[in-house]
Amino acid sequence: MTRKGRIPMTFSQTLGIGLLLGSLAGGATAAPDQVIVVRHAERAPEPKDDPALSAEGAERAELLAATLASAQVKTIITTHYRRTRETAAPLARQLGVTPTVLTIRRGDVPAHIEEVLAEVRKATGVVLVVGHSNTVAAIVAGLSSSQPAKLCETTFANLFVVTPGAAGAPALQLKYSKPDQPPEAGCQ
Repeated sequence: MTRKGRIPMTFSQTLGIGLLLGSLAGGATAAPDQVIVVRHAERAPEPKDDPALSAEGAERAELLAATLASAQVKTIITTHYRRTRETAAPLARQLGVTPTVLTIRRGDVPAHIEEVLAEVRKATGVVLVVGHSNTVAAIVAGLSSSQPAKLCETTFANLFVVTPGAAGAPALQLKYSKPDQPPEAGCQ
């Protein structure tokens, strides 16, 4: 049931409208049309230093690829950790895109976020960024007027869409795949 005057839209339709609005906003410099930012999918408990995705995480990664199949992603950015690379892998294979892998230096998350933002700003078209619970909110804030709360350790379903060329535009926060557990205090 819809409210009067509202038409329900799929994610692809919402993204298409965002792409249109971003292109109408224009701009003299090269910039991505849209940036989609997600946290990596659920990880296995071992090995602690660099776990792969769990079976649940692998399923979520496949659903991310299905969700973004028609989004015209041209650039994929991940970290060097297996969980981000494996989250992006199904979409990268499907599209024939080789992800850009950025290394997070231990204890230097702010520098990593700046590196991601610089890499995003060099790209054109639609960009997918796969980050971590402690980087996603800062990446979204660096690309938009939104200030999302830090993601909880149990949060994996958030998908943020940013139109960088639209001055002061907020990020659109969507959900994909199965719902997350209820958030803890101080995070989403």
